[in-house]
Amino acid sequence: MAVPVLIIGAGIIGCAIARELSARGVHVQIIDDRPVAGGATQASAGILAPYIEAHDRGLLLDLGVRSLALYDDWIAAVSGDAGVPIEYRRPGTLEIALDADHAADLRRATSGGNPQWLDRDATCALEPALGSIEGALFVTTHGYVAAPELTAALARAAEHHGATFRRSRAERIERVSSHLRVVTASGAIDADRVVLAAGSWTGALAGDRWAAAPVRPVRGQLLQLGWQGPPVTRILWGPECYIVPRADGSLLVGATVEDVGFDERATAAGVRDLLDAACELLPQGWGATFMNVRVGLRPATPDDLPLVGEGETEGLVYATGHYRNGVLLAPLTARLVADLIVEGKRDPALEMLAPGRFASRT
Repeated sequence: MAVPVLIIGAGIIGCAIARELSARGVHVQIIDDRPVAGGATQASAGILAPYIEAHDRGLLLDLGVRSLALYDDWIAAVSGDAGVPIEYRRPGTLEIALDADHAADLRRATSGGNPQWLDRDATCALEPALGSIEGALFVTTHGYVAAPELTAALARAAEHHGATFRRSRAERIERVSSHLRVVTASGAIDADRVVLAAGSWTGALAGDRWAAAPVRPVRGQLLQLGWQGPPVTRILWGPECYIVPRADGSLLVGATVEDVGFDERATAAGVRDLLDAACELLPQGWGATFMNVRVGLRPATPDDLPLVGEGETEGLVYATGHYRNGVLLAPLTARLVADLIVEGKRDPALEMLAPGRFASRT
């Protein structure tokens, strides 16, 4: 018997969709050859900052703002379903200017979010550990969530509503009579609908020409440091790195942007570059404890917008290509996909996110 919905991918997007669908009464199975949050999600700092990620007005900013507005209620609901706390804070971001030219650019940034320009003295009064800077753009609505922790909670919440998880590697998707068949390393699974949330591996699985080409892996390395200096309380965003203060006192420093294919190695060069950038912002960083480095392959598209919506193959739905914004866009993506599958409702945004938008280019 075919399962109603099979989701390929147990990262934050796949697990968010699984929880949303199962909470609406849909029987869902999720497959991945890695553990929950075992891919790009485990190397995410979980930043929720649409006004930095998309300074210029456009669809990405609109999507980010919509999704951020869902976060408070979403986290409360997921935590309640899963029965576990989730580290989630909204301390704001300080986008740091190190020189006068960058400061002038930031002063002109008026893309919403109630940004406030702070001069050097005002910025350093908020964050005394900062080094030599010109000032910062302060957005109070921004925050972060512990992405692996959230994804584990989403999986647990989905299971609470009846979803099942299976560790297996999906190899291809086929159309068989009235349903889809996903061939895995441990056998075939038939499904009425398949949601492809496989991130950088989308092209190898897609099964139709629409999305086989556009999604490419971009390596991101993320450091965790044991901070020994004055407390850092807000997210710092510099020209070459960002720094996220965690509840345990450690700092996450990210992230490299490397077009190296499917190479998931941590590198000396990546670690060095991030440490140099972090210590330019926080000079006492050289005295921090090096705790670990994580690596993830972020799924990017040519226009930096995700692929969300129906594929060329009947019954196939895409939810992939979120690049640096998977955590930010997770609640909105889950809602868009669930509305499409359960109610047949097509949000206007899906037209711009359609997987077929690159078909004429490939």
